[in-house]
Amino acid sequence: MHLSDPDWLVADCRFDLADPKAGTAAWRAGHIPGAIHVDLERHLSVAVTPESGRHPLPSMSAFAATLSRLGVGNRTQVVAYDAGNGAYAARIWWMLRHAGHDAVAVLDGGFAAWVAEGRPLSTDPAARSPAHFVARPRPEMLCDAAGVGEAITRGELVVDVRGAERFAGEVEPLDTVAGHVPGAVNLPFVQNLDAGGRFRTPDELATHWRERVGAVPGRAVVCMCGSGVTACQGLLALESAGVKGGRLYAGSWSEWIRDPARPVARGAA
Repeated sequence: MHLSDPDWLVADCRFDLADPKAGTAAWRAGHIPGAIHVDLERHLSVAVTPESGRHPLPSMSAFAATLSRLGVGNRTQVVAYDAGNGAYAARIWWMLRHAGHDAVAVLDGGFAAWVAEGRPLSTDPAARSPAHFVARPRPEMLCDAAGVGEAITRGELVVDVRGAERFAGEVEPLDTVAGHVPGAVNLPFVQNLDAGGRFRTPDELATHWRERVGAVPGRAVVCMCGSGVTACQGLLALESAGVKGGRLYAGSWSEWIRDPARPVARGAA
């Protein structure tokens, strides 16, 4: 790969929920040469509604138009990175696959690993020509609130990847109600990483998910989080572990609690 190759696109997805402008500022301060900044809220989400979670997915047509403006066509290989844990980079990884585009990867270790290896940085804005992206949607990758309830009733696996304290309802820094969906199990997304901040090996991930929550090939899995972002990192880990076909509850906890009729549980799973 050459970073200026029009058939490749490097997406800098750094973001900070506590400071939504931090990702753009970090990109301007220094990024992988040729990388464009792809922002969670400007490019990978749409405006919040009274019924939605905090990061609603754009329509498929709107996302295809965004990709086209960014220079992503149907032949483009996309490599996404964030600060390090893959949580934000995995959002575009999942969205592209949902749109029928498999030529996408997440840089293991992200920007932190790139810098630690002494690789070059740039402050130059990347010049990309617009492309034409045609979406080939895969609706089977997505789950809504009703689908979550149905999955639990059927005995399927619903995995909430938020931190244990948030899942238990002991703390809630972002949403108005603390707790979790009754019947869901907890596996914090940070546990998909090793001590160096990179993804565990596929065998390690397979063992981890099997022993912690019973995820095995052939078992239906739905992943959720606070707003449908870090859950994508969980789905990436599942894919690496060989557990295919996981679905994303895109609205996640922040959407679930919009309807007071939906039940809430507290305490550890």
